Amino acid sequence: MNSLDPRSALVLDTHALGLQRRPGSMITVSRTAPAPGDMGIALARVLPDSPIEFALRLESVMEGVLVSGDAELQVSAECARCLEPLTWEEAVDISELFAYPATDARGAIVEEPEGDEDPLPTLEGDLINLEPTLRDAVVLALPMAPLCQEDCAGLCSECGVRLDDHPGHEHQIVDPRWAALADLARPEPGKATADALPEPRTS
Repeated sequence: MNSLDPRSALVLDTHALGLQRRPGSMITVSRTAPAPGDMGIALARVLPDSPIEFALRLESVMEGVLVSGDAELQVSAECARCLEPLTWEEAVDISELFAYPATDARGAIVEEPEGDEDPLPTLEGDLINLEPTLRDAVVLALPMAPLCQEDCAGLCSECGVRLDDHPGHEHQIVDPRWAALADLARPEPGKATADALPEPRTS
């Protein structure tokens, strides 16, 4: 029994599209699908339900159905240095061979032996689940450390101010080993320092 819903925008029905195990058959598919949830990496992600535009080519080969093309989607991210919000359009490449399930001499589907470290995804009946392939493509395409600009100065390590918004901002960093001496150098409130005392009068 198939666990896939053929009405889902991320499921391709090869039977309805005419790819019935005839090598050499090829069609193109264009559709819009809502983005699934939790797709992306730490600082860059695709917002759930945002539109994804697919332009795909489905080719029937001896081993299965080759799906190739691209998906255009909207990325929401944060700058890795200053944490400013970012958005941009990204086109990710799709290329995956979906293998026909193994069958015995009578045509019944059989379980393949385990051991293949990177098995090909398979068709479920006539259906292709595009979501895992899309997720893998998005992870490979998105930058691990997105930047709002290449020379982003980031945040002040002491006060957290965004340095690009405050050119010339300087925050003196005191070595904690000298902090006690710095405190001794500060005059106590209401107590005059030696420099501030009046000079003794001479007769």
